[in-house]
Amino acid sequence: MNQNDEFENLQSNEYEEEWVSKTEVKRQMHALQELGAKLTKLNKEQLDKLDLGDSLRNAIDEFHRIKSNGAQKRHLQYIGKIMRTEDADEIEHAIGLFEAGHQAHTQAFHKLERWRDRLINDGNQALQEYVEEYPNADIQHIRQLIRNAQKELKLNKPPAASRKLFKYLRELAGV
Repeated sequence: MNQNDEFENLQSNEYEEEWVSKTEVKRQMHALQELGAKLTKLNKEQLDKLDLGDSLRNAIDEFHRIKSNGAQKRHLQYIGKIMRTEDADEIEHAIGLFEAGHQAHTQAFHKLERWRDRLINDGNQALQEYVEEYPNADIQHIRQLIRNAQKELKLNKPPAASRKLFKYLRELAGV
C-alpha cells in the first residue's frame, strides 16, 4: 500500500467517525431541550447551585416571565440551543441529585404518614414499636395525641389532632 492510499484510507475512517445522522442530531437537540425544560422547573436556590453560563441563566429567567404557551415552547428551543455550549452531563447529574433528594424527602413523609395511621389504628403495639425506633419520643404526649385523633375519627370531625400527631412525628424524625 502506498502513502496516498493510506492517506485516503485515514480520511475515510475519520469521516465515518465524525458523521452523525440527521435523526441523531435531532435526538440530541431534543434531549438538550428536555434538559433545559427540567432547568426551568428548578427553584432559584437550586439554579444558584449549578454552574450555568450567564446566557443560559438569563434565558431561564426570561422563560419564567413569558406567559404565552407558544412563546414558552419557542423559548425552550432557544434554551436547547444555548445548552449546546454547556456541560450537559454535569447539569443532568446535578438535576438527578435534586430529584433524588426530593424523592428521599417524599419517602420520609410517606413513612411518617404510615406511622401516624398505625398509631391511630393499631393501638399500644404500634406505639411500642414506634418508641423502639424513636426512643426520645414523649410517650405521654403521643398517647394524648392518639386519643384525640381516635376521638375525632369516631365523631367524623376534621382531622386536626391527626395533623398535630403527624407534626410531632415529623419533629421527632427531623424531617
